[in-house]
Amino acid sequence: MRIEIYPPLSIHEIGQRDNQEDALWPLQATAADRLFVLCDGMGGHEKGEVASQTVCQSLGKWFSEHVNPDVPFTDDNLREALEYAYQQLDKYADDSPKQMGTTLTLIYISKNGVTAAHIGDSRIYHIRPGKAVLYQSRDHSLVFDLFQAGEITYEDMATYPQKNIITRAMTPGVDNRMRPDIIHITDIQTNDYFYLCSDGMLEQMGNDELVNILSSKEKNEGKCQKLVSATVDNQDNHSAWLIHVKEVIKEDGDDKLTNEEPTARCNAINITPRPISNDVQIADDDDVVMVSLPKPVKKKWPLRQMVLTAIAFLLALVAAWFLFLRDTGKEETPIEKPMMQTPIKPISNKNLITKDTIIIKKHESERNQQSGDAPCRNDTTRHLPHR
Repeated sequence: MRIEIYPPLSIHEIGQRDNQEDALWPLQATAADRLFVLCDGMGGHEKGEVASQTVCQSLGKWFSEHVNPDVPFTDDNLREALEYAYQQLDKYADDSPKQMGTTLTLIYISKNGVTAAHIGDSRIYHIRPGKAVLYQSRDHSLVFDLFQAGEITYEDMATYPQKNIITRAMTPGVDNRMRPDIIHITDIQTNDYFYLCSDGMLEQMGNDELVNILSSKEKNEGKCQKLVSATVDNQDNHSAWLIHVKEVIKEDGDDKLTNEEPTARCNAINITPRPISNDVQIADDDDVVMVSLPKPVKKKWPLRQMVLTAIAFLLALVAAWFLFLRDTGKEETPIEKPMMQTPIKPISNKNLITKDTIIIKKHESERNQQSGDAPCRNDTTRHLPHR
């Protein structure tokens, strides 16, 4: 495919900080550019600025020297470019306990569509005006992990005390090679937008407001100004790229290209927060829970087991009813006392057992035996398994 774009627009505001640690590439964009990079530096005064500028400039240099627009762009090409940027960062490594670092957002427009990559909490959006956000890069941050785990709400992320802690960044050192999330986007239509921004742009703006601004009938310059006005009171540096698709020309072989937006794990749109449990499979490399996970199926009793349980229950009721009728219908045998005409002096044996005693004990034995033969209803009742 051949993707034509309108002249890209950038936002680069210092906010209420002492210095600008965000960096953009290219410095002066035109409609002919195909690489767009945005980095948000960190590490204190000057260090963050150096890190973000180093990554932007080194990536721009590598692409200009090694990428041919007429040759398909691959993920290996991107990894080589990132390794070169890491090597340039290594030149600034020192023994300071607080190393400098930077986030990364990058898109490259080629014949294969758009390749997007990010590290950290700066974001990449693919927006179709009048419809919705098709792609939002998943933040590599503590608050986003807590949101996915169901510990906090989406709204809580904006005010959470540790919202600035990120879980991935580009930093100096051969042992600190954080990998990017990479996605390939081929479902691109005329009038679509790609929006790259640092987290400072999102302090007071949600996705709905962003879509509404880009869906308006204003020109791109007016939309860009609305984005700036919506972030005028933001504390942090805030920067952005606004890239508007002018036309998409289909070519032979485009039908073989795969659009990864609907299924990619790095697409925040595909993620729903859910408490982690033993019933949910968590990805090894990304602690995410996908919307597409099948819901647990409720266990059902087999028909045969249900019939046998019902029969056993009915038999228990019949047996209990039969024994009840037998006990209530049996007459008591009267105990007759022997008639004696002449009193007999009792034998001086305290253990003597009289006839009356024998009759009473025999009667009690029969009653005990009868009650002992009755089945217990609890013994014949099957317990239902928990659903």
